[in-house]
Amino acid sequence: MTETRLSFKEMCARFDVTPRTLRYYEYIELLAPQKEGRARYYGPREVARMTLILRGRRFGFSLEEIRQWLLIYQQKGTGPQLEAWIAMADRQLAELNRQRQELDVTIADLQALRATALSELKS
Repeated sequence: MTETRLSFKEMCARFDVTPRTLRYYEYIELLAPQKEGRARYYGPREVARMTLILRGRRFGFSLEEIRQWLLIYQQKGTGPQLEAWIAMADRQLAELNRQRQELDVTIADLQALRATALSELKS
């Protein structure tokens, strides 16, 4: 069975990231492509890690949090990694809910000020 590998350019295109982003993820050791001369190739492991990295970023996790979480799998395995994920998710959900409450207050304030301005304009 042939293992599918993506080139640097293909990896950027597949995940819609810039070359600079991909290089940075390598620099901070989130990704470790196979290197052949100057060429870089990304196998299934790196593709899966990139999927997790981008999902983590979408959820608001820092790159360092993601890096630490990925290290847990390498050092301790799936169980501890899942436990860490649940703790991270709980913290992030609490933060997102706090932000949502702040946004709700801000939206209500803006709507009230708009309504006041509109009523003054009509008077």
